[in-house]
Amino acid sequence: MQFSAVQLATMLDGKLEGNPEVKVSNIAKIEEAGDGMLSFIANPKYEEFIYTTQASILIVNENLVIERPIKPTLIRVKDAYSSFALLLEKYKQMVGNKTGVQQPSHIPASVKMGEHVFVGAFAYLGENVVLGNNVKVYPGVYLGDNVIVNDDAVIYPGVKVYDNCVLGRRVILHAGCVIGGDGFGFAPQPDGSYKKVPQIGNVVIHDDVEIGANTTIDRATMGSTIIRKGVKLDNLIQVAHNVDIGTNTVIAAQTGVSGSTKIGQNCVIGGQVGMVGHIHIADNTKINAQSGLSKSITDPNTSLNGSPAFDYKSSLKSQAIFRNLPDLEKRVKELEDMVKQLLSEREGV
Repeated sequence: MQFSAVQLATMLDGKLEGNPEVKVSNIAKIEEAGDGMLSFIANPKYEEFIYTTQASILIVNENLVIERPIKPTLIRVKDAYSSFALLLEKYKQMVGNKTGVQQPSHIPASVKMGEHVFVGAFAYLGENVVLGNNVKVYPGVYLGDNVIVNDDAVIYPGVKVYDNCVLGRRVILHAGCVIGGDGFGFAPQPDGSYKKVPQIGNVVIHDDVEIGANTTIDRATMGSTIIRKGVKLDNLIQVAHNVDIGTNTVIAAQTGVSGSTKIGQNCVIGGQVGMVGHIHIADNTKINAQSGLSKSITDPNTSLNGSPAFDYKSSLKSQAIFRNLPDLEKRVKELEDMVKQLLSEREGV
């Protein structure tokens, strides 16, 4: 599949500099790109490659200054990174635009499908499943009874979505993630055993959410576990029952969110963060990797670090002091020895 510079510039509403008819058929990093390839530059650290790259077309920021001759045709845009991401998205849509139902697959008569749906081989759809327009269900997916998948959602191989869960528009579920497994609910008994508490709620995932491979989101005990619009979850995350994650929050890999915790909107949470249950995290909170939260964060725009987590800047100062503890101990010991010597001399007088 080939595109000319003028086609790409029109698609991106960019300004052309160079040969408008030059064509590209592949994409590569700027330092590795060759003839017939498209690349971009958004980070100033890579500007040196502008003069050595063999790429045929480069997407660059509109204010980039070129100081000497270069090979590629340029497409100047407001934000090169976002424009390149848009091109990748359009390219992926074109090459991945599968439709139809592959066999063998299990699709009961009660299933409702919109237009241009794809269902891969060995997929299992339960009773009364609803698939909106342009939904892609890849091979080996399980969708339980009464699952609703709205328009343009993509469900990659091996995903399991339990009964009664709801997926919004343009949701992306990557391979192996599990939506709607039972929450970790067990009632302690007098004899020391645990009795399972039935988990009868569901998971509701709003529009434009992307969930990484092997991430698990438990169904609510009652009501819904809710992942709100625009949330991005990395691979290998555990979200427990009745959690509510606010709009446009992003969470990195290996984080665990305990039951009934409410996370605000526009939060940024690093990898391997742990949160106890039944706490609230205020809007725009930033939590550094490997932090542990044991209480609610009530003030928005807070940055946290450490376990237990506390103010980010204060934690850095504490870490600096901690690193100096051996020297401080040595100085204290020296001071103690000096005091003892002075007291001994004084008693001798």
